Amino acid sequence: MRVCVVGCGAIGSLFAARLAAHAEVWAYDVSAPHVEAIHRDGLRIEGGAVARINARTDAGEIPPCELGIVATKATFTEAAMAATAHVFAGGAVCSVQNGIGSEEVVARYVPRVIRGVTLLAGHVVAPGVVHEDAPGTTWLGPFEPQPAREEEIRALAEMIGGVALADSRGAQWTKLLFNAATNPLAALTGLTHGELCAQPELRATVTALVDEGRAVADALGITLDSDPDALITRAAEENFAHKPSMLQDVLAHRPTEIDALNGGIVRAGKAVGVPTPLHAAIAALIAGLEAGWNHKD
Repeated sequence: MRVCVVGCGAIGSLFAARLAAHAEVWAYDVSAPHVEAIHRDGLRIEGGAVARINARTDAGEIPPCELGIVATKATFTEAAMAATAHVFAGGAVCSVQNGIGSEEVVARYVPRVIRGVTLLAGHVVAPGVVHEDAPGTTWLGPFEPQPAREEEIRALAEMIGGVALADSRGAQWTKLLFNAATNPLAALTGLTHGELCAQPELRATVTALVDEGRAVADALGITLDSDPDALITRAAEENFAHKPSMLQDVLAHRPTEIDALNGGIVRAGKAVGVPTPLHAAIAALIAGLEAGWNHKD
């Protein structure tokens, strides 16, 4: 089987390395140094084996693939899928991106879509070298408006060591509420996850954001697979010094995924008539922060 990973950063690389044990793996990424290092030395996961994959910065060099994984930042989904659509003309593609809404973008370019959710974490140490920070679970299920075949979902889940579900929306929304309640507050304050939760007023705001998002999930008929608020508390205890990805993006003045997180909850709330003023305010604050980076006096 031939599989293509779109976005071969930390998470994409971790999936590519797992896939390499079972399939012919291709990868598309815009980082020339990373791609060149993988082409020259292989993809090295620290503490693991070197995986041989075919990495390219030119998607036109990638042959047709039966399956795909999209692991770019949500903000880059459109451009990445526009570049690689020809690769998946007859295939099924799984989004493992943060937030909600990326599946709809992917569906505009490919025939069948898999809704993916992952707690896998890692970071790029150097071009071609990735460290796995946490081996978290990955859940895969059909994207209901344009679903992949059951056998495609099962095959991809087996290759990456994931779990195939009939409905992965509960897992997706649990992660969404976790991220939307903590990432932007860390980004706005500069606090780590643990520091954020140690401030009583901010911790109360985190819970309020979870509850507001939970009301939207309930209206959509989605049953969360666990309690996001409890997961947030546990994460604060186990990984106090963790800098959420949105805080890292803000510190580096990079575009954030706010539109796929809090913005996604706001849009979903409007669709089902559930007000989300807290999430709307947080989304506006992060958007304003980003606008300030480009402000000219």
